[in-house]
Amino acid sequence: MIMTLNDIIALLPALILAAGALVIMLLAAWNRPHGMVNRTVATVQALALGGVLLASNVIPRQATALFLVDEFALFYIALILLGGVLVTILSHGYLDGQLDRHNEYYALLLLASLGGVVLAMSVHGASLFLGLELLSVSLYTLLSYAREDPRALEAGIKYLLLSAVASAFLLLGLALLYFLTGELIFSALRPPLADDGPSRAVCLAGLALILTGIGFKLAVVPFHMWAPDVYQGAPTPVAAFVATISKIAVVALLLRALFHMGALNDKAVTDALSVLAVASMFAGNMLALLQDNVKRLLAYSSIAHLGYLLVAVIAGGALGAEAVGFYVAAYLVTMLGIFGVLTLLSKPYVEAERVEDLRGLLWRDPPAGAIWVIAVLSLAGVPLTAGFVIKFYVVVAGLSSDRWLLVLFFVLNSVIGLFYYLNLIRVALARDSESSDGQRQALAPRWTWSDGVVMATLILAIVWLGVYPIPFIDLIEHTTAVLVAAD
Repeated sequence: MIMTLNDIIALLPALILAAGALVIMLLAAWNRPHGMVNRTVATVQALALGGVLLASNVIPRQATALFLVDEFALFYIALILLGGVLVTILSHGYLDGQLDRHNEYYALLLLASLGGVVLAMSVHGASLFLGLELLSVSLYTLLSYAREDPRALEAGIKYLLLSAVASAFLLLGLALLYFLTGELIFSALRPPLADDGPSRAVCLAGLALILTGIGFKLAVVPFHMWAPDVYQGAPTPVAAFVATISKIAVVALLLRALFHMGALNDKAVTDALSVLAVASMFAGNMLALLQDNVKRLLAYSSIAHLGYLLVAVIAGGALGAEAVGFYVAAYLVTMLGIFGVLTLLSKPYVEAERVEDLRGLLWRDPPAGAIWVIAVLSLAGVPLTAGFVIKFYVVVAGLSSDRWLLVLFFVLNSVIGLFYYLNLIRVALARDSESSDGQRQALAPRWTWSDGVVMATLILAIVWLGVYPIPFIDLIEHTTAVLVAAD
């Protein structure tokens, strides 16, 4: 298929990221100053966001058999790029003066974002695998970037090994589907999935293997074993990227694939997803209750939230797709707010990771403490925050599709989660501290004007989405309409 000018415009966000990664690699050859490289990367990501606006003028566009650029894809691409800009800005203060190598970090950050963008546009098994591997390979190195830290190396190796296993499952599933249909386009699975003969069994087996590979990337139970160790050992900005942007990209892929395959109309598929959702909710929340390490707690919390998100995915239809879109956007700003505070408190080899490290944060640094409290309240689903709206949205979507039992488990686990979220707030509000003066000094928040802009933006987004979400909901309704039409 010959690409036209409109195809190139539709793919502009991905092309800008790829070109930006090459530019940063060239800058690395001259060992440019850290500030210059950081600003260049943020500019590249901002230009890619501008590319989203240009691409919106030529959509929907089938750019080769691999990519479909439509309102749904551009919405998730915009979230990935916005998150990437915020992580890039927060990374500057974290890395500055602590490591003698910065350029490669930012090149990998751009390549990981490019992998996420490819996933958001994918409608074919080949682009699915390409995007997933581009994302994963970049994260291997980012996770172990502080290579003198044994825990960072351990995090990178664990993610590498388990991602390799996930890729093997994914490839085997794609091979089965190709054997069955002779195609790798998602929509080609509709006929065999609706069939009652042997082809249905092969189709379900292939789909199960693909969902296993995707489950590893999302860290849903029972494919979650890597998440706590990886979150704990990774540099804090990279942990933020893994917890938000990489998950959003894979969720976009999962939602697109399920709708295009018509899999949400199949009881066997929804029952399997329901088991994963319930197991993730209970395991994530119960294990989070036992943690005294903030990063491990957030890892288990993210497992539980992926279980919540699967409830919206299983609900299907227009309301389910809208709930997923709002969920990932609200989750992005909330988790970046939490990891943003941890990043301000951390630097390579001196990470703020114990719950006790946050003791008295509101009194030691009122802006950081206030941001922490608001973001954790949002994660807990307290009214007037984005977290409350996403939980309300999921309940409505679940009830509209008669998923009463799933909604019951969802509400029960939301109550369980309050215990450890409120403990994080209690510690931040406490006036006494068991830390030594040296520890408190080492963990004092490090503010720059750019950090302040990022954190203020995140908190305003959390409050705005919780108080007046209607305009954003209208936008999501418009972007998911094309996805629902494919079902």
